[in-house]
Amino acid sequence: MFGKKKNTTPEIDKEQLELLKTAQERIKQKKRLYAHFVIFLIGSVFLILANTALGIGKDVTFFNINWFVYAIAIWLFLLIYHVFNVFITSKLLSSKWEEKQLNLMVSKQKQRIAELKTQVEKDFPLPEKKSLKATSKNSEITIIVAAGENNAIGKDNQLIWHLSDDLKRFKNLTNGHHIIMGRKTFESFPKPLPNRTHIVITRQENYQAPSGVIVVNNLEDALDASRTDKQPFIIGGGEIYKQALNLADKLEITRVHANFEADTFFPEIDTSIWKEVTKTRHQKDDKHVYDFSFITYIKN
Repeated sequence: MFGKKKNTTPEIDKEQLELLKTAQERIKQKKRLYAHFVIFLIGSVFLILANTALGIGKDVTFFNINWFVYAIAIWLFLLIYHVFNVFITSKLLSSKWEEKQLNLMVSKQKQRIAELKTQVEKDFPLPEKKSLKATSKNSEITIIVAAGENNAIGKDNQLIWHLSDDLKRFKNLTNGHHIIMGRKTFESFPKPLPNRTHIVITRQENYQAPSGVIVVNNLEDALDASRTDKQPFIIGGGEIYKQALNLADKLEITRVHANFEADTFFPEIDTSIWKEVTKTRHQKDDKHVYDFSFITYIKN
């Protein structure tokens, strides 16, 4: 409280101070050169007038050349030497020194930035980024899909079949839940499905979606957006299924017992990872062109 007052004036690095002094000295050198040049012009005119108008040393010649010509020539030589010294010799020496000092300053600034970054990270640690599984640890992530025997699920962004009971099952299972899908799958719907929260994954910026539809850029954000749902459903398409298969806890598969020509496929189910727990077979009838089975898998 009563101690000596601390000096709060910021200190300048020695390298910075030397660089500043060098810059100031260069300015002084150029000012002196400019003054020399002006004096040379005035002095030369004065010598010529002194000889021709005032007659000073009029009869003094060397090798039949007036004395003032030698005086001006010697002075011009000194001026040229001055110019050379300022713009060539001093410039070369100072530029190398300046480059060295600048490199030292840049190195020191990088070191300071690294130290400040470390200090900021220490004082204000960022929250750990949640993994996809950690984000949804309280949810049972469920994939729901209808796929042929060859894992075909669609062509030209459309279903290959129309199975009435499969659509009813999809509605009953997903009703009241979050449904996660890619942009193309969402755009295949005439309109958003009722009583479900739609989460659309797209890389398009400023993607326009109807009110109530959540738009995200990746699967992690989609799962985070559905974290309040105990059982969010992933409904397609093919690329989203591939990303989600290792993260899912449950598979609700409608296996259509036929092979189809398609451009979108469901990933192969590894039975060493997935255990079949229920299977209900339906024969084809007036409303269903193909035999199919409802199969539920859970992760071992």
